[in-house]
Amino acid sequence: MLKKEALLLIPNVLKVFLENGQIKSFTFDGRTTVKDVMVTLQDRLSLRHIEHFALVLEYSSPEQSHRFLLLQDKQPLAHVVQRTHYHGMRCLFRVSFFPKDPVELLRRDPAAFEYLYIQVGDLP
Repeated sequence: MLKKEALLLIPNVLKVFLENGQIKSFTFDGRTTVKDVMVTLQDRLSLRHIEHFALVLEYSSPEQSHRFLLLQDKQPLAHVVQRTHYHGMRCLFRVSFFPKDPVELLRRDPAAFEYLYIQVGDLP
């Protein structure tokens, strides 16, 4: 498990790990949703189009390699974090759907294209 990078170490604070190595922290309450975090990340990262991005939970186990769980926009963060199944996971901001035309994404939103490039640039 990913113990030192646990999903929740401080009560009501979610850490989101970015592809560039940065970590963004978000305080939340019972009304905060995944979509709220996405909108804040969009603003903090200067992204204009986030339809290709999502928050995901990453976990690994001895019998399986890394796995990702895609979080839905309407999910309350408190509900996600309180479920014991998610302890020891990391929350990542990732490209969840590859754009049909990456050049169009570059034209529309260079910052989003750069984030996509950083993420897929590490693939074999």
